[in-house]
Amino acid sequence: MTLLELERVGRRHRQDRHERVVLRDVTLALDAGELVAVWGLRRSGRSTLLRVAAGIERADAGVVRFAGRDLAGGGEGALGGGIGYCRRGLGGMEGRDALDELLVAQLARGTPQSAARSCAFWALERTGAQGCAACSPRELDTAEAVRVTIARALVLEPSLLVLDEPTAGVDLLARDGILSLLRSLADEGIAVLIATGEAAALSGADRALSLAEGELRGSAAPVLAPVLALRHRASA
Repeated sequence: MTLLELERVGRRHRQDRHERVVLRDVTLALDAGELVAVWGLRRSGRSTLLRVAAGIERADAGVVRFAGRDLAGGGEGALGGGIGYCRRGLGGMEGRDALDELLVAQLARGTPQSAARSCAFWALERTGAQGCAACSPRELDTAEAVRVTIARALVLEPSLLVLDEPTAGVDLLARDGILSLLRSLADEGIAVLIATGEAAALSGADRALSLAEGELRGSAAPVLAPVLALRHRASA
């Protein structure tokens, strides 16, 4: 099932009187259970592509659909309504430990505290970050911070995960573990879209695309992508 669709998307960044084309006529489809990696050099527009795909930024041209809904319309198709966006770092966690951060995300949606705690511990364990529950951001290394960021997205039960440079600054052994985690989440039925500047981060992807001069190159549509039902966790 096609979950995310970008159709002839364009995006320009304006500063003073200058304008730069960041995305030019970008078309992309992503299926449930598929892991797609977009490689690009710095300032290639890869982060902008992710923000547009997640509904954080609006496209200047074209349309972005999530689960058949136009993201420009907002509503339940936006963040917290099926899309988990993982930016680099753990900004906004000042004064909170990892467990509290996962709780806040759920309590804000009206989840009962006992259920929120069970879900938070499940997400930390699922991402291999169970040892980070009582840690503040400054106590986490880069790989641990990435895992906690993914856990923070998972507690909201997304069907699409969008990750900006999940392996940047991560050492070799830890990087492979994070890529394996993303692959396993896709195998469970979550669509995963990542942007990276590292060729090694393309490992395990169903499709590896490239972005240069605003143009996305590679197979824009899934080719025999896996279509799997989401595996629900057991009740605590």
